[in-house]
Amino acid sequence: MCRMSFKKETPLANAAFWAARRGNLALLKLLLNSGRVDVDCRDSHGTTLLMVAAYAGHIDCVRELVLQGADINLQRESGTTALFFAAQQGHNDVVRFLFGFGASTEFRTKDGGTALLAASQYGHMQVVETLLKHGANIHDQLYDGATALFLAAQGGYLDVIRLLLASGAKVNQPRQDGTAPLWIASQMGHSEVVRVMLLRGADRDAARNNGTSALHAAVLSGNIKTVALLLEAGADPSLRNKANELPAELTKNERILRLLRSKEGPRKS
Repeated sequence: MCRMSFKKETPLANAAFWAARRGNLALLKLLLNSGRVDVDCRDSHGTTLLMVAAYAGHIDCVRELVLQGADINLQRESGTTALFFAAQQGHNDVVRFLFGFGASTEFRTKDGGTALLAASQYGHMQVVETLLKHGANIHDQLYDGATALFLAAQGGYLDVIRLLLASGAKVNQPRQDGTAPLWIASQMGHSEVVRVMLLRGADRDAARNNGTSALHAAVLSGNIKTVALLLEAGADPSLRNKANELPAELTKNERILRLLRSKEGPRKS
């Protein structure tokens, strides 16, 4: 969702940002103690020293900056915070430390991103667990409607998906374009994710706004195991998308075609 920039404004700030990025605690302390570098100095994108240290996972530098008075909840121009960057990169020790000094899970990026969404998108299960324990909203969504569960399903992060579902995530919550977590997992060929979601009540025939079902997506991806799981769960091979295409019309894979044909006829309840 966001990337770090390291453009600096002055030679001393340049040195401080370098120290924070590389984890050079001695140099960072020297510069801060000189009184010539503000602990909350920013680059041209609003990035702070704390954000840089959190992104890199240098817990000693993070601790020094916080103890010297760094504002934990400052936002970059993109809306990102130190907590967001630590969560995105999977630095659970940094995330826990920041919570101890008042980090908030409520700040959003320009696309609606939160620390929980970032951690879920990159499969950082321990960070997701920590965030949820500290009040992160399981129902956070990007402005396009993607939830933490959707992002984890897209990446195929099964442990994160199980944690989110156990914490109350809605298995059928779609993006604004109608794409549900099951659909995106089917498209990506994450068959174990598909299996778990079906067991947790995912709508086997939920379609995007264009009428394309999870079975259409699985057929297009060419993942025979995903196709088989959906069919075994009762997905309907006779459903057409808005282009009037059947799933079987989207592939020349003989094994997948045989599977689909074996399920043709009256739909099983």
